[in-house]
Order: sequence, then C-alpha cells, then structure tokens
Amino acid sequence: MNLSELARRLKVSPNELRENLPKLGYDIGRKAIKVDDRVATQILRTYTATMRETEHRQKEEKKQAEIKEAVAAASTGVELPSEITVRELAATLGIGVTVLMTELLKNGILSSVNERLDFSTAAVVAEDLGFTVKEKGESGSGEGTVGASEKLKVALKGAPTEPRPPVVVVMGHVDHGKTTLLDAVRKTDVAAKESGGITQHIGAYQVHHEGKVVTFIDTPGHEAFRTMRSRGAKVADIGILVVAADDGLKPQTHEALKMIQGAGLPFVVAINKIDRPEANIERVKQELAAINLLPEDWGGKTICVPISAKSGENIDKLLEMVLLVAELNAEKIIANPNAPALGSVIEARVDPGEGPVATILVQNGTLHVDDALVHGDMLIGKARVLKNYLGETVAEAIPSTPIRILGLKDAPEVGDVLEARDPKKEYKVQKGKRLRRQSGATNVVSVLRDESKGGEQKVIPLLVKADVLGSLEAIVESIEKIAQPEVRVQVISKGLGNITEGDIERASATLGTTIAAFRVQTTREATESADQLGIVVKRYEVIYDLLADLKAKVSEELTPEVVHTDLGTATVLKIFRQEPKRQVIGMRVTNGLVRVDAIITVRRGGEQIGTGTIKKLQSGKEEIREAASPSECGCEIFGAPKLNEGDTLELYTEVEHRRVIN
Repeated sequence: MNLSELARRLKVSPNELRENLPKLGYDIGRKAIKVDDRVATQILRTYTATMRETEHRQKEEKKQAEIKEAVAAASTGVELPSEITVRELAATLGIGVTVLMTELLKNGILSSVNERLDFSTAAVVAEDLGFTVKEKGESGSGEGTVGASEKLKVALKGAPTEPRPPVVVVMGHVDHGKTTLLDAVRKTDVAAKESGGITQHIGAYQVHHEGKVVTFIDTPGHEAFRTMRSRGAKVADIGILVVAADDGLKPQTHEALKMIQGAGLPFVVAINKIDRPEANIERVKQELAAINLLPEDWGGKTICVPISAKSGENIDKLLEMVLLVAELNAEKIIANPNAPALGSVIEARVDPGEGPVATILVQNGTLHVDDALVHGDMLIGKARVLKNYLGETVAEAIPSTPIRILGLKDAPEVGDVLEARDPKKEYKVQKGKRLRRQSGATNVVSVLRDESKGGEQKVIPLLVKADVLGSLEAIVESIEKIAQPEVRVQVISKGLGNITEGDIERASATLGTTIAAFRVQTTREATESADQLGIVVKRYEVIYDLLADLKAKVSEELTPEVVHTDLGTATVLKIFRQEPKRQVIGMRVTNGLVRVDAIITVRRGGEQIGTGTIKKLQSGKEEIREAASPSECGCEIFGAPKLNEGDTLELYTEVEHRRVIN
C-alpha cells in the first residue's frame, strides 16, 4: 500500500506518519513510498489508539514534570490560614494556578481560582505536593498523620512511660485471606457480615494471647481501598503481610509491602492457605528472596510463618512471632497512660440515629467519658459515649485501644489527630464548615469538557454519597483510575449520609448527573424530587458493583475501534450498466477474494479516484456471497465514481468494535 494512501486513511499527513511510525515500532525508512500490506493492516488497526495513548502519557509526564519543577523551585515549608482561596494558595506555594487546580482535581475537588478552601483541604493538597504545612498561629507541625507522630514525640518526651499493647496491621493482596486470618485470631466471623465477603471499612479489634493484649487493624484488601490501607499502616507498630501459598506475590502484595516499609514497620510474613493441594511454600519464599526479603530459615531476617487461616493451623505460632517482634521493639511501643488522650481517627461517619460517630485508636494517654476532643484548635465535641470493639459501653480507653465515640458535634476526617482537652475551656466551634465540605453543599456546576484537551474530552457527571468517610474517599480515588483520554467520570459533589432534596438540586444543576448512593438511603422528599426532575439515583452495597457500572458507562462513550481487513484486488473487465449511484460490471478477482458488502477503492493509472460498496455478486445466473481468485463474476456497485474497463479495485472491510475498559 502507498504511504500516501495509508496516511489518508489515518487522516494524517505522510510526513507526520513517517515520523510517528518508528515510535510505534514500525521502521519503514525515511524515504519509503510503499508499505507491505500486512504491515499496513496492523498500522491501520493500532495507530489511532496507540498514538492517543502516547499523547496522553506524554501530557501526563509533562504535567508531573511541571509540578515537580514548581515544587522544587518553591520553599517546602508553608504556613496556611484557616481559609484561603485557590489563587492565594498557589501564590503561597509558589506554583502555577493550573498546576494547583490539577492537583485539586486529583483529590476530587472541582474549583475556580476564587474558590475558598479550608485549612484541612489546603493542607492535604500542599502535603501531596511535597510541602510541610502548619496552620498560622500554631506552634506544632501540620495536621494529619505527620501531626500525630510529632505530637506523640512531644507528649512522650521526658514523661514517665510504660509498655502498651502492640498495634498490628494486616495487609496483602485481595482474597489472600486477611479477614479469614483475623476471624481465626479473634474467633468471630466478620467476612460473612461484609457484602461480597470482602472487608469494606477499617475495623480495629483486640485479642488476648498468653496473657498479653494485641490490637489488630483490619484494612480492606482491594486496590480500591489503597487510601484506607495506607492510613492503617501509619497508626500501627507491626505489620503482617499475608501471601497465599497457592498464588504467590501479586501487585497489591508489593503495594502493601511498600506501605509497610514506608511506614518503617517491622513485619511478619504469613504464608496462608497451606492446606490447599496447590500450595507451594518454597515458591513464595523464592519470590520473597527475589525482592531482598530472605526468609529466616534461609539465613535471612524475614520471619515467615506458614499458616492456614481456614483450619487454624499455626495461628498460635503467628501470634507468638508478633509478640516476639513486639518485644524486640519494646522501646518504641510505649505510652503515658496518665496524660490527656491523643489518638488518630481510623473511621468516621454520620449516623442517622447517632449523629457524627468516629472510631479512633488511642495512641497516648487515657480517654474518659465527657472529655472534650479537639482537632487543632477546633472543637469536635465531647466524648459522650465510649464503646469498645465489642460494642460494650466503657468509661475510659487506655493506649492502643480502638474506641467508638458518640455524641460529637462534628464528624472528623479519617487521619485526623484528636486530643482530649479541658472540657470547661472554650474552643473555636466550626461546625458546618467541615460537614459542608464533606456533603458537597457548595453548589458546583461541572464544565462538561476538559479545557486542557481542547474541549474534546467527554465528562460523565456523578454525585456520590456514602455511609462512612473511608468508603467515600476510596470510591472517589477508584473513579479517578477509570478516566480515559476521551472520557472521564467527574465527581461534582460528594458527601456522607442519606440522599436529600439538596443533593437532587445539586445533581439537577448539571445536565446528565447520576447519583450513586453507597450504603445510604434516599429520603421520601428526595425520591419525589428525583422523579419530578428525572434524576437517576442508584443504590449500591458493594463498591465493585458501583465501579462496574461506571466502567460500562465510560465504555459506552468511547469511540469504537475500527478494524480494517484487506480482502484482495480485482480488475474491471466489462461495463454492463452505469447509473448515477449504481453500476453493474464484470470483473476478474486477481488476488484474495471479493465479498458482498466489501468496500472498494478505485484506482486508475495508480491514482485513487474514489470509493464504493459492493451490494451484489453473481456467477453465471447464480447469486453468490463471495468469489475467490482467479474467478470472474458480475458485480453491482453503489457509490463509486464512473468506472472504466481496466480499472483496479482494492477490496477491504471495516468493522467497528466497541472498546471496553478492563
């Protein structure tokens, strides 16, 4: 096939095609005029999609490079006020407004340059960009997990301390048996209560072994909950990396290991499912050794315990190893139980009956009923009721205790550091501002195109409500991964709690918005309003179902892939009839075959003069579907230019295939 014809079909110039083909692995030469037909077919099949992916990747790399350059050129330590506009934040950080808005979009925040952000939102974005943040007027470091470690250091410095129970985080690939392992440890069946048998929220539990207490944090294992899993690692002392003996190390295993090592946690590898016939413990150890984790019995330092969470085999040995690691790190696993309580939020939600509810892990001090809880200088509320992991009401919570707090004025966020203070002292009460940000109460109208892509990217607007903050954040993060160069899902609003009339109004402000309700209900008023305005509200119990629906929706908007298949060539022998849109000819198939509904390219003297479609074939008096070389047949053609005897016909088919996101 001529290079110029190939370029025409791809709708690019010949020079541009010559430059791009070597990048895609087709080295045809700078002066090539023709391309082998088989190679041309492959190019036609893959060129558009591959170039689109390459351009998207190059744009993303350019954006990331710009962000890195901007951050590197700016100061890494900043002080931020309680409220700041996007424009002011960009100026404070010393980066471009577009760079900052890109980072905000990654966090699910659609904003204008004059949009006001509260400190928590601004701090999260700034920390993601590599800045160290503190609030103006505060002497401590920034909020969040970094603040927790700093405040713990200050609280423990020079204070009388004593050992506390170790906090253990269980991590690994999805379905490798993390929840089943915890079931075996604490003799309860959490997996059966969770939709789909996969843990959906962070849960914290305590077990007793050999007279000692161990606190376990059960983090969701699916990739969608990477954020929650990461936060689980940051409040733990020891990690258990679960690897299935019949499956080995998987992508999420490496991700979990990276988080454990990044948090500086000592860890034990639990090689699970050894009861299965296809289990291969030695293969798992080989894979560990390949990433510089040499097992102890191979002369290394990595503790590996083969277990069967299903049968309970070696669970006691695993707990013994956990306690052994705790003893080896005893100087770090300490607390001052007589100090005011300090803890990190590991789950938060707004309960329809109980109001704002938070689960925290007490990291230092003792939390008492009626203690005032503050985040920075903001009063979250009083601990009116304390419930332990068994649901029992208790009067206090000592270090390493997971505790559920009821009676709060405001719902904190996962990762917030809460401190117990004097309940008689007055604090800033900013109730509503944080809840507005969580519920998406600001009336945001999404722009249904992406300016950075010249208006070509389609946007599917979505409003998301969930029962707990951890799940909401995980859903938003998973949605970002569905984005394609041509189309993406844009979360125009997100929040906690049931679907209200306000949510329906926000959805109606943006054409085509669907509401995803994850484990929440729709109020009667909202249902009536949705029916009147034609707003679709879909309810989900399992996050994978929600993501599957979104992937299907995105797939529907993707441009179909056109598969071009060359059939053969033919020569016009005789012209029987010619009408403005229809011609009947006799032809000889010189190569390949000719088929009804095939597309023809007409060439005369080597030049292309037009195209048409074959509607009927006839051999003798019999109508046929196709004819192969070297046969002769009659042919009815529509749409082609006026044919002459001796013209060459190139025959091919083009079939559209729907593209589907895996």
